[in-house]
Amino acid sequence: MDTNTNKNTNKNTDTPTDANTRAAATGRRALLGGAAALGLAGAAFATTAHAAAAQAVGTRPRSRTAAGRFEGKSVLITGATSGIGRAAAKAFAREGAHVGFCGRRAELGRQVEREIRDEGGEATYIQADVRVNDQVRSFVDRVASRYGGIDVAFNNAGIGGGKPLHEMSVEEWDDIQATNARGVFLAIKYEIPHMLRAQRGVIICTSSSAAEQARPNGAAYTAAKRAVQGIVKSAALAYGPKGIRVNALLPGTTDTPFVRPPGIPDADWATYKRAWGPLNVDGLERMADAEEIARAVLGLASDDFPYMTGASVTVDGGSTAGRKMIQPSGA
Repeated sequence: MDTNTNKNTNKNTDTPTDANTRAAATGRRALLGGAAALGLAGAAFATTAHAAAAQAVGTRPRSRTAAGRFEGKSVLITGATSGIGRAAAKAFAREGAHVGFCGRRAELGRQVEREIRDEGGEATYIQADVRVNDQVRSFVDRVASRYGGIDVAFNNAGIGGGKPLHEMSVEEWDDIQATNARGVFLAIKYEIPHMLRAQRGVIICTSSSAAEQARPNGAAYTAAKRAVQGIVKSAALAYGPKGIRVNALLPGTTDTPFVRPPGIPDADWATYKRAWGPLNVDGLERMADAEEIARAVLGLASDDFPYMTGASVTVDGGSTAGRKMIQPSGA
């Protein structure tokens, strides 16, 4: 949904294009159609420990005049160097959270960190690959140590990839599962102990509307995103009695680098999206913006849904609600 590119921290499914030739233009249209058709997307109280941690890291004064919903809370995000993860990191920081996030692309990670701090927020980027056990454990522990625990975890890292099953290599299949499903398992594995000590916490995991509405060449992606839903349901039952809520977010196709290939002029992309929306999203007839999905994440993470756990919340503009009935010509 780098939610987002390599989300894993965000690996984009990038394909070079050359707008200077007719052949490249044809390839670009095919790439856009394939990516879009696949449908990739793309509560707790502040404690004395959090306040002390905020002073220790020298949190800068924020420009807003009122405290946000997540004032002083510690928020951890995987895959936040671009796309949905980046939008969520910035949104949490604007609401007063201390945000620790990871991603594989260090340059982009440092850029997001600077952007948040320039806006008066507090954020720390840590380079980590959610496929690697030791890196995930170190990332989670460092965020918890820096900010005095973990109140909210948004496990968003993921990658895409669409191929017919008989053309997909074992390595390609395994990489999608390791990033999108195993990465969620590893994140939860190391987040839970910190939340158990506090007897509270909220975990949100990015699945996808593709988990509910498969595409012909999306078997690996759909399998991984369905696995995320299974992990969420089981974790919600296991840790609910301990005050920890766990839910899945299912974004629809979102305008992020996860979907948009590089090198596409803004005007061409805007034209493409206008045509794509009515053909693929029968409800709102458009793609989502990353900021719209981020608002859903903040809503689920807030105190507004204290009785929601084990749920899969679809935010896809109505694309999985059904399809319009189309009558044959002349009928």
